[in-house]
Amino acid sequence: MLGLGGVIGAGLFVGSGAGIELAGPGIVVSYLVAGALAFLVMRMLGEMSAAMPASGAFSVHAERAIGRWAGFTVGWLYWFLLVVVLAVEATAAAQIAHGWVEPVPQWAWVLLFMVVFTVANLAAVKNFGEFEFWFATLKVGAIVLFLGLGVLAIFGVLPDTEPVGLTHLTGDGGFFPNGAQGVVSGVLAVVFAFGGLEVVTIAAAESDDPARSVSRAVRSAVWRILLFYVGSMLVIVTVLPWTEQRTGLSPYVTVLDAIGIPSAGQIMNIVVFVALLSALNANLYGSSRMIFSLAERGEAPRGLLEVSPGGVPRRAVLASVAFGFVSVLLNLEWPDSVFLYMLNAVGSVLIFVWALIAVSELRLRRRIEREAPETLVLRMWAFPYLTWVALAAMAAVVVLMLTDDTARPQLLWSTGAAGAVLAVAGLREWPHRRRTGRA
Repeated sequence: MLGLGGVIGAGLFVGSGAGIELAGPGIVVSYLVAGALAFLVMRMLGEMSAAMPASGAFSVHAERAIGRWAGFTVGWLYWFLLVVVLAVEATAAAQIAHGWVEPVPQWAWVLLFMVVFTVANLAAVKNFGEFEFWFATLKVGAIVLFLGLGVLAIFGVLPDTEPVGLTHLTGDGGFFPNGAQGVVSGVLAVVFAFGGLEVVTIAAAESDDPARSVSRAVRSAVWRILLFYVGSMLVIVTVLPWTEQRTGLSPYVTVLDAIGIPSAGQIMNIVVFVALLSALNANLYGSSRMIFSLAERGEAPRGLLEVSPGGVPRRAVLASVAFGFVSVLLNLEWPDSVFLYMLNAVGSVLIFVWALIAVSELRLRRRIEREAPETLVLRMWAFPYLTWVALAAMAAVVVLMLTDDTARPQLLWSTGAAGAVLAVAGLREWPHRRRTGRA
């Protein structure tokens, strides 16, 4: 259920509207392209995680494949990404809750969410899984219900609806109303919505059978992407003209309102609220395990290694939530200045993480084949060709971001953040290189 729910976030329920505005019905192709890239990355990561499970996942793989500096860099960048995004999720969830219960101030809701999930993550690993199971169940149920209602509306089966056929797919400027550029812009708008799948491989290390758990999650990723993302977009642009979608307004609400579902806005508010809390829970879990793994390898303070009798790295959880609280305060007080800079600094980190996953897989696959071929229970297809295709696609995304006025500042800030962490990694590595004569 973690693998199933991890692919469904607030970015799908709300952020997809921006992609539809850019690409029109071609957003279906945009999601197919972005989903294919995400799935290739997950397959690579799954191959390595099944063969060598570790709570640090791709950070550990990067260290083994490339060197300490790579593990340090990707680990800290990913931790920083999670704790900053955690603030966005907590604040957005608090805004929804405040709208429901106005007498309770927004900051109080943030405090409540942070405390509840901190306590849950401190108590036992199973609490994280229990929360995610029920979150995923609600999200998956909502998507399945939406798809069912959408298909019925398309065929005119619902009351007061007429069959729409393919009219809206081809009759409002064509399937590609904004041409290839629209589809490309759509890819940029949606590709980062697939972030979060990586937590599956982090969590797998704490399951009873890590190799089997991660293999099952990765193998099912393709139909999840096709059904939940691509299927949803196909229903949305088929039921209504793409020109009726607006940035900031959930296209799911627009469709449900159009087919006469009462209180569609409030229904989707509940679903988005759950998606935000799910992401908050997953990011707190993932960030604590990442910084714990860094501490295990001497790349973070050793004091973070304390583990409870139940196997929970409590100090790592507290360190992550502490920075999360700082991020939340910055978001509440300076959303358009200090916090905006932090958000831009991590906005494109995911593409760097994915690139290091691909490079790590290229180097580790041969080593695993030589030393422990029996552990390759999940293999990357057409190795190494598809890995190189994925790397080329990531390079293309970076080039496209450089040419896009909206995405360029985010990429440059993220590059600066990555450069700063790389510089620290280099300074830490220098004494070691001098001792070993590699300076």
